[in-house]
Amino acid sequence: MTPVKLNPVLTELGAYPMATVQERARALRAAGRPLIDFSIGDPREPTPSFVPAALRAAVSDVSQYPTVAGLPELRAAVAGYVERRFGVVVDADTQVLPTSGSKEAIFTTPLAFVAPGDAVVFGTPGYPVYERGCRFAGASPVFSELGGDFVLRAGHVPEDLWPAVRLVWVCTPHNPTGAVTGLDELADLLAACREHDALLLSDECYADIYEDEAPPSVLQAAGAGSHGALSYLSLSKRSGMTGYRSGAIVGDAAAVAALRLLRASVGVAPAEFVQSAAAAAWSEDEHVAERRQVFARKRAVLRRAFEDMGYRVVCSRAGLYLWVQIGDDAAAAGRLLERGVVVSPGSAFGAGGEGYLRLALVPTVEECEKAVEVLRSCLSTKS
Repeated sequence: MTPVKLNPVLTELGAYPMATVQERARALRAAGRPLIDFSIGDPREPTPSFVPAALRAAVSDVSQYPTVAGLPELRAAVAGYVERRFGVVVDADTQVLPTSGSKEAIFTTPLAFVAPGDAVVFGTPGYPVYERGCRFAGASPVFSELGGDFVLRAGHVPEDLWPAVRLVWVCTPHNPTGAVTGLDELADLLAACREHDALLLSDECYADIYEDEAPPSVLQAAGAGSHGALSYLSLSKRSGMTGYRSGAIVGDAAAVAALRLLRASVGVAPAEFVQSAAAAAWSEDEHVAERRQVFARKRAVLRRAFEDMGYRVVCSRAGLYLWVQIGDDAAAAGRLLERGVVVSPGSAFGAGGEGYLRLALVPTVEECEKAVEVLRSCLSTKS
């Protein structure tokens, strides 16, 4: 039989990094091993009851295609959230675009803006989809290795490279480290992008999970009209809606118009009953504050355990993850997996991630407390 010919990019990239971890975990589950899984950002807390109620109420007897632009009430709800959360007024009709979650939006965005020979910049370690979307769109990825505070800054892009740059991705709070990019750093990055006719794309899907000050948005740095900037938002962690696949792109009206044009060809408009549930979620903030408290309790349990053992927890003041300096990350993750605790080795997130573990604050507080026993048994440096 003639082998199936694959896109060379798919062959070069190979399996999605977290898929490999999940395959090992599934094999252990199939063998009857109980696991506490910190590997992927899929929180266990129930979705607030008013969200599925809104979805059920919106399911009609006649099913029709959703529009790329989305329901007006959803765009208005997103715009209302942006004004409440960031103090920024955006036009719901021209600056808001509903998406089927943030992952597909991040992957497909380069298709609207890049051509062969263009460059896309992003930090590493980081979310693997920035590179994957860039590569499949035919652009050249530019990896900026982060260190110290794990914040991407304008100065990290070599001056002679800027003429080729069309897109710059920043993630704040950062996946995998939980670092927060300050408003000044966002403003500097945006100024550099504007000078070189590049778009600054800010992945802000964890913007509502924090412990101290609320993280800023690129929309605050951009000002009226959001020229040159797009914010990528998600309800997955904010409202416990990972299975709904619901997000939004907000910002530069011309860029949003280009994405609408692209997305009409792709067929990724979210179902309208999901949009109705999303409109309800974006319009209510009390449930988000409650979820923040739960994540803070989990973070405190795990942070205390690692620090008591002498390990340094880096950044990790916001977002869904704990980022721990561990030494040999692959060996540590392997030892924990054999004892039923699934974590992600930092090396899975690219250069600069070696020597760290990422723990997603997904298991319940009680499961986090139970996992501490395994952490101490496998990783304790104290005699």
